[in-house]
Amino acid sequence: MINAITIERVCASQALAGVPILDIRSPKEYAKGHIPGSLSLPLFTDEERAVVGTLYNHGGRQAAILKGFDITGPKWSGYISRALELAPDQKVIVHCWRGGMRSEAMAWALNLYGFDVYILKGGYKSFRRWVHHLFNRQFPLVVLAGKTGSNKTGTLQQMQKEGEQILDLEALACHQGSAYGSMGHLVQPSQEQFENNLAWALNELDHAKRIWIEDESITIGRCAVPGPLWQQLCGAPAIELEVPIEQRIEILNGQYGILDSDFLQEATLKIKKRLGPDQTSAAIEDIRRGDMRSFIRRVLVYYDKAYAKSRKPAALKKWTVVQPVENGSDTPAIARQAIELAGRQMYSPLST
Repeated sequence: MINAITIERVCASQALAGVPILDIRSPKEYAKGHIPGSLSLPLFTDEERAVVGTLYNHGGRQAAILKGFDITGPKWSGYISRALELAPDQKVIVHCWRGGMRSEAMAWALNLYGFDVYILKGGYKSFRRWVHHLFNRQFPLVVLAGKTGSNKTGTLQQMQKEGEQILDLEALACHQGSAYGSMGHLVQPSQEQFENNLAWALNELDHAKRIWIEDESITIGRCAVPGPLWQQLCGAPAIELEVPIEQRIEILNGQYGILDSDFLQEATLKIKKRLGPDQTSAAIEDIRRGDMRSFIRRVLVYYDKAYAKSRKPAALKKWTVVQPVENGSDTPAIARQAIELAGRQMYSPLST
């Protein structure tokens, strides 16, 4: 059986949940961006795709088809064997760039073997249109704000344990959002893949209930928050964590104080113009001596100034959670306090 299916149905259908999505584009296409959770089963290598594409442009469709069959002829049993490994239940969704010849050829072979095959109508291109359309929808966002070291991410994660919905931008971007945000080892997705992952995560949330999101710059490392979502973040109501600087230093020391010294020095040099030459030299000397709290205190002067300048003036309203000095490490209590405060403010998703 071969059926065409839209990306909207793929996202909404419970019956298709868990059905493997086979991306049969070339490895380079897949690496640039793909549907989250999809599996790569390339019909052509990058080089083979280039050959077929060139022939299509200069020799026409039929010449390209013949060349494609010349290339894939000996490979069909391998494709089917690999598909069986990826989808042992023999039910798959396949797609290429536009849902055209590559998808049709793979669907024909798999169906001939005995697979139930759905071809994604419009291919990956239709998925990308769906991604951009989703970002233009309105979401019931509540922003969790606070200066660097306020443990916003930890608080959001605790909120999720309490049953709240969160959209973790830093996790999706694989970056902590500062000059030190790669943590010395995190590898960021491409911009395209970040958008794909973000849209997929948004789609899985209940849009009739509030969604907590961390206050972020428009860029998180090399990834940029899509414009429409960024505008919503800027205008959404916010709860701000107020954490004394000594507590923030301790929080950051636990996260960054253990990182590689060379990485910390390199990252510090990246903000030299903003930190100033004297403070940069002093911060690097702190790192070399292992005086991480002194290093963090110096750097926080810059980040606190940057935070003050970045405050979103378009915010509808701000509510504040004051984190007690004597109980600053009690993340569950802080999370519950923020949730309770949002509830008391009668936040209504449908009214924003």
